[in-house]
Amino acid sequence: MAEKVKELLNEGRITGFVGLRKQHNQPAPHLFTKENMADLENLVVGDVRYPLNKVLLKLAHRFPKDRLGVMVRGCDERGLNELFKWNQLSRDHVTPVGIACPAALAEACECYKPYPSEWVVGEKTEGISHSKRLEKNETLTQEKRLQYWLGQFNKCIKCYGCRDACPMCFCKVCSIQDRNFILTGKLPPENPTFHLSRAVHMIGRCIDCGLCEEACPSDIPVRTLYKEVGKIVENLFDYRTGEDTKAKSPLNLLGEPTMDISDVNK
Repeated sequence: MAEKVKELLNEGRITGFVGLRKQHNQPAPHLFTKENMADLENLVVGDVRYPLNKVLLKLAHRFPKDRLGVMVRGCDERGLNELFKWNQLSRDHVTPVGIACPAALAEACECYKPYPSEWVVGEKTEGISHSKRLEKNETLTQEKRLQYWLGQFNKCIKCYGCRDACPMCFCKVCSIQDRNFILTGKLPPENPTFHLSRAVHMIGRCIDCGLCEEACPSDIPVRTLYKEVGKIVENLFDYRTGEDTKAKSPLNLLGEPTMDISDVNK
């Protein structure tokens, strides 16, 4: 991958590359440029994952005329597709450089497509078609499932780690921090409003990278919740987040109004 990045920088096809660099024995996000190309000796391309698209978003907003490269896995590429459609990034200003995930990581993530459309590192492995997490959850009755999730949500300490680690959270104003919507100074946060609000926001956005769950200090299985949301959206609208490069999310479309709000108080 380092050679590919060097090639892109030397040919002027990108002005910077967002990847991971080993620093103090830890991988950390880094912007590789032509001026610091020697840093590519410490480029990290292993199994370590990081919300690099979130870093890319900030850089793209700051330097909108630059074309930037970014390291992507299958889930990251799905995220880019959505960010293009949500007008958060310009496809003409982003060059993805792909890495295919190993079988063990694909299995751990239950990823149906653990590789991007093109990659320079790794080998294509078969995707996982069924989620054992969902299958286990779906064996519960609705009442037991509700009690299970309420119990999980009660562990929340409202650290916002799930949101902060999410490469698809890009709202300028976050509704789960709105004191008019979610009461402040209360732990656990309003149950289930807090987590269900975020789950609704993930419709058409969650690309199942699982970084939210990895960031949760309370071990709440939020990835399973978003997998369930994604499955419902797929069944209802035949829409799989990030897979199509053109079709927009069902909640990103405005249709004909179904109710005249002027009639509400009559």
